[in-house]
Amino acid sequence: MLSVLRVHLPSDIPIVGCELTPYVLLRRPDKTVTTDDVPESAPLDGHFLRYKWYRIQSDKKVAVCSIHPSEQATLQCLGCVKAKIPVTKSYHCSPKCFSDAWQHHRVLHDRAASAVNENGNEEEEVFGRFNSSGSGVLNTSLSGSVSSTSLTNGSAPLYPAAVTQRSGGETWFEVGRSKTYTPTADDIGHVLKFECVVVDAESKVPVGHVNTILTSRVIPAPSPSPRRLVPVNGVDVMGHLDSDGRISSSGTFTVLSYNILSDVYATSESYSYCPSWALSWPYRKQNLLREIVGYRADIVCLQEVQSDHFEEFFAPELDKHGYQALYKRKTNEVVFTGGAQAIDGCATFFRRDRFSHVKKYEVEFNKAAQSLTDAMIPSNQKKSALNRLVKDNVALIVVLEAKFSNQGADNPGKRQLLCVANTHVNVHQDLKDVKLWQVHTLLKGLEKIAASADIPMLVCGDFSSMPGSAPHTLLAMGKLIHQLPLVSAYSSFARLGVGLGMEQQRRRMDPTTNEPLFTNCTRDFIGTLDYIFYTADSLTVESLLELLDEESLRKDTALPSPEWSSDHIALLAEFRCKPRIRR
Repeated sequence: MLSVLRVHLPSDIPIVGCELTPYVLLRRPDKTVTTDDVPESAPLDGHFLRYKWYRIQSDKKVAVCSIHPSEQATLQCLGCVKAKIPVTKSYHCSPKCFSDAWQHHRVLHDRAASAVNENGNEEEEVFGRFNSSGSGVLNTSLSGSVSSTSLTNGSAPLYPAAVTQRSGGETWFEVGRSKTYTPTADDIGHVLKFECVVVDAESKVPVGHVNTILTSRVIPAPSPSPRRLVPVNGVDVMGHLDSDGRISSSGTFTVLSYNILSDVYATSESYSYCPSWALSWPYRKQNLLREIVGYRADIVCLQEVQSDHFEEFFAPELDKHGYQALYKRKTNEVVFTGGAQAIDGCATFFRRDRFSHVKKYEVEFNKAAQSLTDAMIPSNQKKSALNRLVKDNVALIVVLEAKFSNQGADNPGKRQLLCVANTHVNVHQDLKDVKLWQVHTLLKGLEKIAASADIPMLVCGDFSSMPGSAPHTLLAMGKLIHQLPLVSAYSSFARLGVGLGMEQQRRRMDPTTNEPLFTNCTRDFIGTLDYIFYTADSLTVESLLELLDEESLRKDTALPSPEWSSDHIALLAEFRCKPRIRR
């Protein structure tokens, strides 16, 4: 007979908006062991598995600490209540917790005060975070009844909510009937219970032992302070929002570049300071998706995207938000983890309502290395040269056509093309020559495209190179070596104007290199590795996503963290195509 051998959850700390998928190990009637589901629609030997999820609600109201979300709160900041800051951010588990977090917490008060404009209305954030049903707003009505008359979760159909048990000051509400369950804001502060039992398909009567799991209290999804879009020309960009909250200036578009930290590299050994639940992929993928979607960029360039995560998660999820997806995985580098293999690569997405796909080029540096050694390296040195150059890195180049125009009536119907390169250069610090050669190879490929068409260019990615290094210098100041007039977008903070917020951003820049102080921040390293370069003869920078500084990160915290799910920060720039000069 079908029997359940083991049931457990990958993490016992449930987070709002992050799907819980229990691991259920079964023994089939033929004695083989499997983790495959046996639903009622496809019983096995006359039996199937029935699942139920319950919320255990206590008559005593429970608040969760905003700093240590697995701890129950014991005090509340009344200043937050007065300033109308989200209530979940006002709770702390101890006076020491509140004192230690005060430097960061004070920023919330300052932001709340500055968000009230001269008319007394609160400003809208350009890139708000977690403003959906998974916002983490505490449900203060913890007893009595659930918030709706019918519920659905996972793949289960709608069914009436039911109070299944009440004793000892606790009420158990049934909240799900599928194997998976995604906690909601109503679950915050409560323990969840999962039940799994084998059921006779004919009689519908459970047989055997009921397997159960109790979770920790559900915690809200952490929400970092939103990052604003800062104009480089001093004009307040807040006045250029359309009904969907996106930038709607005529003829402009936004580009995001983000190394999202591949799951295979996000190990507890490398990031021991990050809580295990915040390092888990089920949590990080939802947190990353919320962040990426929240930026509402027209073009999104991601690095370190595992091929299975692209196909199963990012491509279908971003498709729901109107993005078309393109992908190039690394050539040979396979990382084995947990008995499976994973390969990461570069993924580029663009909004179908803003751009159409014209052409895709794939750059495999391994092939370029082979061609180079065949043409220039003596036979007795080819092996060592290839061992040095073959590192599996790639670049993805996409040519797009804009569905908007800023050319005016003088050039009606003129196509506006755009070339976007997305790459992740080799990470090893002792291979500086290889980094330089990979960047040089990419630029030579882009030069060929530029020679065939009058086309603005963007070069985005993680270049694994600090400002002032040879690869960075080649990109930013190498016009004598290559013919592309490339400029780093974020250098605009150092070069242009005295607009709103510019001084604050300049303090987050390195004055010697005109680049951000950091885009990568771990316990062992802090520095800039990520860039957005653009051709200055055909594009201008209108605005930039504000940079983070140490005050924006919690005291003594590195990345990744519960708030930010990568060890890199996202970069975003708004561009405008320069009008073409008629010849």
